[in-house]
Amino acid sequence: MEPYLLLIGLVALERLAELATARRNTRRSLSLGAIEYGRGHYPAMVALHTALLLGCVVEPLVADRPFLPALGWPALALVVAAQGLRWWCIATLGPQWNTRVLVVPGRPLVAAGPYRLLRHPNYVAVVVEGAALPLVHTAWVTAAAFTLLNFALLGVRIRCEEDALAHAAPVHRSPVPAEGRAR
Repeated sequence: MEPYLLLIGLVALERLAELATARRNTRRSLSLGAIEYGRGHYPAMVALHTALLLGCVVEPLVADRPFLPALGWPALALVVAAQGLRWWCIATLGPQWNTRVLVVPGRPLVAAGPYRLLRHPNYVAVVVEGAALPLVHTAWVTAAAFTLLNFALLGVRIRCEEDALAHAAPVHRSPVPAEGRAR
């Protein structure tokens, strides 16, 4: 159980690093005139992600869950892959990455790195990690509960981001001659 608790501790430290990065990026974005969207769901997101880490610790202890190598090792590989994808997203977005929905008007959408493959790659990392991290030590109730609640929250979050980007991102259209337009 000790190696698993160390893993959860490392993930918690990673979250703190994310929050420090987000705070720095928030200050920068706001100084550039960023508009924040979706403040209402942000506390629920923080609470859900905190509950995930707590559930990962409590469930295996209280329910005396064993480490099952056939489940634990593949789940750990998925956690590591999710972390890699998350930090690829953070590195690609650079100062535009945030845990909040902040949009600097006039900034183009990023279409590099994982964003050239997926519209919301960071959320793929969140979904994979949220299911896999608890399963490293057979915390299947935590994995199931987080996954269900996270899907509901991601529905809200992705709609919020799409609306924010639609209102704030520049639209690049090439002029089409009148004779070339569909009638």
